[in-house]
Amino acid sequence: MSNPGFVAVLEGSIVSMGDMGEASEIKADRILDAAGGLLMPGQVNSHCHAAMSLFRGLADDLPLMSWLNDHVFPAEARFVSEEMVYWCTKLAAAEMLLSGTTSVADSYFYEGQAAQAFHDSGMRAVAAQGVIDFPAPGVPDAADNISAAKEYIERWQEKDSLVRPAIFCHSPYTCSPETIKKAKQLAMDKDVLFFIHLAETKTETEVLLERYGKSPVQHLLDLGVLDAQTVCVHCVWLDQEDINILAETEAKVVTCPESNMKLASGIAPVPAMVEKGICVGLGTDGCASNNDLDLFGEMDMLAKLHKVAGMDPTILPASKVMKMATVEGADLLTLPNGCGRLQVGSPADCIILNMDQPHFTPFYNPNLLVYAARGADVEHVIINGRVVVEGRKIVTFDLQEAQKRVLELAESVKKFAK
Repeated sequence: MSNPGFVAVLEGSIVSMGDMGEASEIKADRILDAAGGLLMPGQVNSHCHAAMSLFRGLADDLPLMSWLNDHVFPAEARFVSEEMVYWCTKLAAAEMLLSGTTSVADSYFYEGQAAQAFHDSGMRAVAAQGVIDFPAPGVPDAADNISAAKEYIERWQEKDSLVRPAIFCHSPYTCSPETIKKAKQLAMDKDVLFFIHLAETKTETEVLLERYGKSPVQHLLDLGVLDAQTVCVHCVWLDQEDINILAETEAKVVTCPESNMKLASGIAPVPAMVEKGICVGLGTDGCASNNDLDLFGEMDMLAKLHKVAGMDPTILPASKVMKMATVEGADLLTLPNGCGRLQVGSPADCIILNMDQPHFTPFYNPNLLVYAARGADVEHVIINGRVVVEGRKIVTFDLQEAQKRVLELAESVKKFAK
């Protein structure tokens, strides 16, 4: 462990940092004593469906298409409402905050309610309104999917400095070429990010080959939607040509290893994408397919999965995985300059871990944060200079109220699932 140090924050940004011996000259309105803890940048969850915390454990041990068509879509049609999205997103925000995630890219329906939940929690978020070519929660007529997204973006674009709107096209197999192009054009017009699930399963790839005669990546290339403002989620079934296209277009990628493993979707070629210089972030996906939102566990899984898959212990070293969960995730989401870093001038998004624990003893180097740390080790969380978790307690909202409201909603889901 390094010598004791300090970080000084003013108006949401880090203005000074150094050894404790230099701190005596700094006057502060408030001091957060983190003696014995370890300070690090807050983590960035680059893909999540936060409101799906209501469906945690509802349909386990199923292949993606059965899980989606036979369980998730029917449950969403019946139970997704503005109330559900608000409270279930708030519960997910609590889980992420308590496990050290300070920023999240969320994608769902009724996303205005999700954005409000993130705002009320004090969390930094890119909240993307879902677009899909069949009746969806909040958009009963699929013909209105783009106009509904436009209305949402305009409502939230200047509303909150920490919560930014975006667009999420579900996938190339649930959205027509026309819908994808219109959604991307709206994203460009409004200068927001465009998210899309891409090449998640072998079945998806086969469907696109049969329908359009090309791979999912080639399909998006021909539609003209791949660029530096496009974030492709999963990207499991790629060949080298697909990887080259993503690199050449500067499209971004988010990998969700635990979700892909649980649904047996496959293993994304992350090392090959990294080698080609593609910006790759790390996401948890939603609770219905993971089943938790702990990015520390996701880091550990990502690093080890690719070592055994490639039979090479040097693939994706811990230092690279840590960057994917912090600075590279922040860059992928175009968060304010300096996010994901601990340096003067950066937004004060940071977490403090309790290091007085057996699994951190001894602590030789930061690799242990990838291979041994868990969300439960997080003691304090600061976002944009504001303390949102102190002593493992959320101070921005009533967690018990959120849990109570979600449990009430879950009673109806239990009856449906029987």
